[in-house]
Amino acid sequence: MTGLPVITIDEIRAVAGKTLVLDTVRAALIAHAESRTQVPPPTHLAFEKANGECHVKTGYVDGSPYYVIKVASTFYDNHRLGLPSNSGSMLASSASTGRPAALLAEDGWLTAWRTAATGALITHALTADNAWVGVLGTGLQARLQIEWLSTLRPIPSVAVWGRRSEAASQLAHQLRELGLDAHPARRREAAARDCVITATASGSPLGSAHDFAAANHITAVGADMPGKHEVPAGLFAAANVIATDDHVQALSHGDFGHAVRAGAVAHDADIPVGAILRDEPYDRSSLSIADLTGVGAVDAAVASAVLGQLLGS
Repeated sequence: MTGLPVITIDEIRAVAGKTLVLDTVRAALIAHAESRTQVPPPTHLAFEKANGECHVKTGYVDGSPYYVIKVASTFYDNHRLGLPSNSGSMLASSASTGRPAALLAEDGWLTAWRTAATGALITHALTADNAWVGVLGTGLQARLQIEWLSTLRPIPSVAVWGRRSEAASQLAHQLRELGLDAHPARRREAAARDCVITATASGSPLGSAHDFAAANHITAVGADMPGKHEVPAGLFAAANVIATDDHVQALSHGDFGHAVRAGAVAHDADIPVGAILRDEPYDRSSLSIADLTGVGAVDAAVASAVLGQLLGS
């Protein structure tokens, strides 16, 4: 471990542009759909008194020079202390020797970007280019989902809902600064858009199936560990396409797992996100749901791509 390079967030930002991240995430998700990855079960720690959580994920994409172990934390009340909510780091080690290659002190940003890229890619694949978007959530990931989707195609309008109206207004203002037509909205209005993105830490559904009845597509990114739940289970029964980034994780961590346990859908009713990205176009005329829980192999791929830019390997 002596002399282990530490890659700072400024160094990462200098090379991790949206094109690099989007292309890398797409390739990693396709590799995962084709069983060309290794992804052990993630580990979670919950800190209820501090309103925080920690995720430990690891993964490897066949042929990559590195495997990666990631520690990512979110403490939702940190803003009261003047601190960022997200933090994290990734340890990349040689897939040939096992020797540590570098520590990426990425402050949770690579995790945030790979989640935003995954959401943007699958939302773009399963929705029409003129879809109006509703976002439920007002945190960093809610903003990034819209921002990254807008790099793939124009968004006619964005309705923003949050439990705190001032937070919804603030996010709508931030999106308008990016040149988007965005406004705060009531929950039912946001949930009734053509395309709905849920990005919260909710432990219970954000509405009834009726509330989402007008939606043609839902991308759910918030339910990434046991105990979280955003999309009502009954809605999955009406979906023509159910996409998961990882089948096993979605059964134990995601909204899809809630739907299976409720008897709304069969345990094998989903298809891999990577298969959809590989085989586009898909039917956009009926309801589709993408349940994203975060895949360790995608973390590994993004970290490896950054190191490839910085270390030339």
